[in-house]
Amino acid sequence: MTLPADVAAAVAVTKGFMPEDEGAALYDVALTCLPGTWLEIGTYCGKSTILLGTAARQAGAQLVTVDHHHGSEENQPGWEWHDSSLVDPRTGLLDTLPSFRRTMDDHVGDVVSAVVATTEQVAQWWCTPVQLLFLDGNHTEETAQHDYKVFSPHVVPGGVLLVHDVFPDPTQGGQAPWHVVQAALDSGRFVEEAVHGSLRVLRAR
Repeated sequence: MTLPADVAAAVAVTKGFMPEDEGAALYDVALTCLPGTWLEIGTYCGKSTILLGTAARQAGAQLVTVDHHHGSEENQPGWEWHDSSLVDPRTGLLDTLPSFRRTMDDHVGDVVSAVVATTEQVAQWWCTPVQLLFLDGNHTEETAQHDYKVFSPHVVPGGVLLVHDVFPDPTQGGQAPWHVVQAALDSGRFVEEAVHGSLRVLRAR
């Protein structure tokens, strides 16, 4: 499905790392999900949040998005994906929250709840079943595995697990998200339904 023109325009001007075709696939898959709570791990400035939030509105769902908003390792000074325009001049730290807040308010504030915290903090109190879980947070091995282990048990049978930046070939990208997909498949609880570039779609049994 082609993204609605207004959604595509909003996504195009929002900072982030979601390729257009993968974003369209994310939106399409989300539209197939049931109402209830959807959970996004990794917000950045809200590019994928627009896609998921717009789909949530149509599905009658609510989206929770979790991020500490200080960026992953690759977003820090000296790294390839650093954006100096997102640095807070008061603290000298990367801070994507102001940019995301504008995105949320302009497009999906009625269906999105933002949690500003680490996934380690949120894992201590999260207990809500989810119909959709999108894992696109920190891609270090430790954090990626942590996020999968603590949040995937909340995906209801028939619910969807989406993992972004999955590269089986190490020459194309980091391996942590690929290892998450392998862990999900090895668990026997998830089956793979589709591959859209680096986006993997799995369904909970």
